[in-house]
Amino acid sequence: MAGTIILTGANGSLGIHAAEQLLKAHPELVTIFTVRNAAESDANTESLRKVIARYPGSRASIHQVDHANLSAIHEFASKISSAITAGEYPPIKSIICNAAYWNLVADSELTEDGYDKTLQVSHIAHVALLLRLIGNFADSGRIVLLSSIGHYRKPNAMTSHLPEIPGNIDQLNHPLPDKDKQGRGFQRYANSKLVATTWMYALDHYLQQNPRFKNITVVAINPGGLGDSRVFTTNTPRSTKLTQRLILKPFMWVINRLVDPTFRSSADAGVDVAELAVGKARPGERGYFTLLNKDESDPITRDPELQQKVWQKSLEWAKITKDNTALKEAFE
Repeated sequence: MAGTIILTGANGSLGIHAAEQLLKAHPELVTIFTVRNAAESDANTESLRKVIARYPGSRASIHQVDHANLSAIHEFASKISSAITAGEYPPIKSIICNAAYWNLVADSELTEDGYDKTLQVSHIAHVALLLRLIGNFADSGRIVLLSSIGHYRKPNAMTSHLPEIPGNIDQLNHPLPDKDKQGRGFQRYANSKLVATTWMYALDHYLQQNPRFKNITVVAINPGGLGDSRVFTTNTPRSTKLTQRLILKPFMWVINRLVDPTFRSSADAGVDVAELAVGKARPGERGYFTLLNKDESDPITRDPELQQKVWQKSLEWAKITKDNTALKEAFE
């Protein structure tokens, strides 16, 4: 069935493969791809354009939307909503929340909105986008949030600092400086995934309370460790770049088979995310997945009180009110 799919961060390593899978396997869909920089000088966006060019019959478009600017998110949402209302686009079938950010070589950066950049790009902006556009969904559809193995509160190779949601959640937007730039930078990234995964459960709850939206399923997927991801070359120390070049990429297959079965390529992850979005994979299911396998997220994400706390604070951060979302249950 025809419908509109919005994919954020579409020129990223996973995003560009998800985009191609949508264009190749689901040509009946209208695909809206958002990127931070749509200029011809941006090499990543030019790669996305080349992918689109391979499918000349597609109804694909690229939109510049900076997740570090909430005004840009709200403006984009208004534009898409108006276009759907006017019949220029069919109702939304899926929104894939793929855009993300990290910085492992500096302390927390604040956006113009006053939020930690990692948290805003990876979570707050998506809250605004989803809740502004929820009224433009078809009778059934799917929301896909990108989680990570990093959201689990256990040690990992990237940092000794575990992710956490403090009692005063606003502290997430004001992390203190620390000499351990990589460790704290990854913790901020993990925090954003922990918050987004917790928020997913609250969103699913409110959608099911509304007869109009009860057939929209929400999932959060850990796509696996992506050994060829460009993220390892962006805002990372030299040691991380060397590790990817000398170990992660050349031995990806070996690591997958002998060490970690969730360690794989961005191409494989992109296909899974696209098929999850259109409902071909795991149709009608909700909740947390590792790859395409139903899984359990960190225990604290399943705490109803914390879910509600994260939900309320996310509405505030994203500037969502009764007047700009169709999900009125969120305020009752």
